[in-house]
Amino acid sequence: MASRTATELVHPDREQLRFTAVLAALSDPVRLAIVARLAEVEPDGELACTTFALPVSKSTQSGHFKALREAGVIRQRDEGTRRLNRLRRDDLDTRFPGLLDLVVPQGRAVIAGW
Repeated sequence: MASRTATELVHPDREQLRFTAVLAALSDPVRLAIVARLAEVEPDGELACTTFALPVSKSTQSGHFKALREAGVIRQRDEGTRRLNRLRRDDLDTRFPGLLDLVVPQGRAVIAGW
């Protein structure tokens, strides 16, 4: 998913996280599933975009990852041709305590239904 000509990845600072933007990013079942998978590899784990078994095309997957990144739910970094993803739990727990505790089980339920 990452390319050699990829533009710089922009992530909002913790203080810039907006509740409505985070909720909007989490309103899609595919994005809930992404968050649940990332929660499985915490606290130090990262997963490449290509490791997610999502029922959508690669271009649609890219849009989902972008929505999560721009809302501040995940942090992404490029490593060679791979784009690695990490859940921003510390930032989200500080700004919106308990939110991920509600979201992760919902994402697991989505995955179980696939």
